[in-house]
Amino acid sequence: MWTFPQVRGGVASLAHGWAWMNFSWFASAYDNDDVLYRVVTLVQIAGVLVLAAGVSKAFENHDFVVVWLGYAIMRFAMIAQWLRVARSTEGTERTAALRYAGGVLLCQIGWLGLLFAPEAGRPWVFLVVAVAELCVPLFAEKDFTTSWHPHHIAERYGLFTIIVLGETIAAATVAVKSAVDEHDALGELLPIAAGGLLIVFSAWWIYFVVPIHGHLRSNGQAFLWGYGHYLIFASAAAIGAGLEVAVEQTVGTAHISALSASAAVTLPTALYFLAVWGLHSRHFKVGIAQQLVLPTTALLVILCTFLGDWAVLAAGIVCALTVAVGVVMTTRMVTREAAAGAARSA
Repeated sequence: MWTFPQVRGGVASLAHGWAWMNFSWFASAYDNDDVLYRVVTLVQIAGVLVLAAGVSKAFENHDFVVVWLGYAIMRFAMIAQWLRVARSTEGTERTAALRYAGGVLLCQIGWLGLLFAPEAGRPWVFLVVAVAELCVPLFAEKDFTTSWHPHHIAERYGLFTIIVLGETIAAATVAVKSAVDEHDALGELLPIAAGGLLIVFSAWWIYFVVPIHGHLRSNGQAFLWGYGHYLIFASAAAIGAGLEVAVEQTVGTAHISALSASAAVTLPTALYFLAVWGLHSRHFKVGIAQQLVLPTTALLVILCTFLGDWAVLAAGIVCALTVAVGVVMTTRMVTREAAAGAARSA
């Protein structure tokens, strides 16, 4: 059964990520950059600030009022955008816009359950309304496909991935600094810091090594790709949290085993590599050898869990070697193709 911290974390992650995703897809289709559009965008930014201000209360006091308010500000701004689209269009496009507006409104009402439902029922409220949120685009676009630009969408998701990876580095940096200041444990923390840096560097490399926009040709592909990014965003954020846990376990402030602390880093790292392979890399790999690189890396990273205090460093080295292997394999393939092309031209 869910624990309440899981519900609080899930609510915060869904609220930020889903609102941002919705805005990105809307902007790709309907951003006319006029005064009203910019003002409504400012309102959404204000909603993000309000939501962020309420996260601490949600975690510490189980109080979702400020989080709900911040999310409501963002979502009602989005409803206004869709109603504006409906006003300026007709036919199936207008129907789709109204479905978006109505669906978002109903979901926002559903989130009130987090304020009034008993604590034992809140995980179920979260599950039901989260599923409903994810279904709104599928329902709204069943008769009309909104326009969107593959390059723009790929760029937006890439920027969000960079932000999450940057937050991961920031979280790990703060954890290491605090541990050094309070416990003078630099020697014990250097392997974690080095391993974490290699993991994040490798995570960035493998995400941006392929031009994914060329794969996004239909709504079906785009929906799967967009929804699948929850695994990428969640696992990337979890790597940062795992590094903090590993640091705290090393200096003795987290009373868990070394195995558990290592798993907090290696498991989300493995999930990240598998998610990027499933959504991105596999579409560009040629031959079974290239296809197996990232799944094999995920398996090796999981095995690093059992290396005790050296688990994070070992996982980082595995990830860095994966990047090196990928570069070598790609270089060899390009060289062979160039030689074959030259031979055909001769």
